[in-house]
Amino acid sequence: MLAVIGGTGFYSFFGDDARSVSLDTPYGTPSAPVTVGRVGDREVAFLPRHGVHHEYSAHTVPYLANMWALRALGVRRIFGPCAVGSLTPELGPGAMVVPDQLVDRTSGRRSTYFDAGGIHVSFADPYCPQLRRAATGLPDVVDGGTMVVIEGPRFSTRAESQWYARQGFTLINMTGYPESVLARELEMCYSAIALVTDLDAGVEAGAGVRAVDVFAEFERNLVPFKQLVHEALAQVDSVETCEHCLQHDGVELPFELP
Repeated sequence: MLAVIGGTGFYSFFGDDARSVSLDTPYGTPSAPVTVGRVGDREVAFLPRHGVHHEYSAHTVPYLANMWALRALGVRRIFGPCAVGSLTPELGPGAMVVPDQLVDRTSGRRSTYFDAGGIHVSFADPYCPQLRRAATGLPDVVDGGTMVVIEGPRFSTRAESQWYARQGFTLINMTGYPESVLARELEMCYSAIALVTDLDAGVEAGAGVRAVDVFAEFERNLVPFKQLVHEALAQVDSVETCEHCLQHDGVELPFELP
């Protein structure tokens, strides 16, 4: 099965014909019940990352429960739409970007299911290449970029933003980690699809970030952004995990994957 994890401002995906599935996990309750509907001839699961009413801030999202619930439901490939700031004037508000790299600058988040057993997943290329191709083959999509993930919930200082930009990072976000690595640990393909909502504080053209402006910009672009996700789902050639994202062949795990 395919899945979409909706980010800020992206709290629903289907009409009234979807069914709701409530799940519990060894890691608690997910952000919300999972809705399951159809996109074309594909069954697709949808989970709002922050909850239906944005109950969870970026640093309190139950990431482990969310990813475990999707895997238990039969999901093997996930698109993770998200709102991002831009660290370069070349990517202005409204740009849609499929990043190819990630830098983790979070702190204090639990980011693994494997606290024992010496299990190490390959994460050099954090996003599934097949899912990335499905999204980047669409019109008006920017292919590639490095997304730095910060702890939040505050936005960056101007000095932090300028430092990230000097490192060559192009996007900044608060939820892209540990979601991506947890998907890899559970052998699910994952790709972010980012909507630029603002120019971050250190970008010369920007004057600092306000939450109200981020939400407003996301709302302005929500319809075409959802359409992009629909079209990307239609381009995915298989609902099974690709070889790049399979990690545990021949490895003895401390528990069975759901």
